Amino acid sequence: MKTQGQLEAEISEAMTRFEKEYMGRGPTETVTYLVDDMVLVRLQGVLTPAEKQLVGGAGAARGILLVKQMRTELVEGARLLLEAVIHGITHCHVLSMHTDISTARGERLLIFILDGKPEYADPKSPPSS
Repeated sequence: MKTQGQLEAEISEAMTRFEKEYMGRGPTETVTYLVDDMVLVRLQGVLTPAEKQLVGGAGAARGILLVKQMRTELVEGARLLLEAVIHGITHCHVLSMHTDISTARGERLLIFILDGKPEYADPKSPPSS
C-alpha cells in the first residue's frame, strides 16, 4: 500500500502530464494535497504567452474572462478523463470536480470530492509481511 505522499506525488505527475498533453503546456510546479475525502491540486505557471498577453494588455478585463471561460470549458470537456485518473490512483469515485484559474498568478486549482477517504499506508508503521 502506498503512503499519502506517494499518492499525492502520483496525482501531481498525472495532472502535470494532463496539462502538457491536453492543454498544450505543462505547469512549472504541481502540488497535490489529500485532505479527508478531497484531492486538492495546485498547478502554477499554467498560462501560455498568448494568455498572458490577453490578461495583461488593453482590454484586460475581457481577456481575463475569455481565458477563464476557455480554460473552464477545456477542463470540463476532460472531466471524465480527469475523474478516471483520480479514481485509478485513489480507488475512490469522484463525486464532483471544481476548478478555477488565477490569471493574475497563472495558477489553477482543481478540487475533487471523493466518495470516501483514500486508503494509504502510515509511513511510521512497520510494513506488514
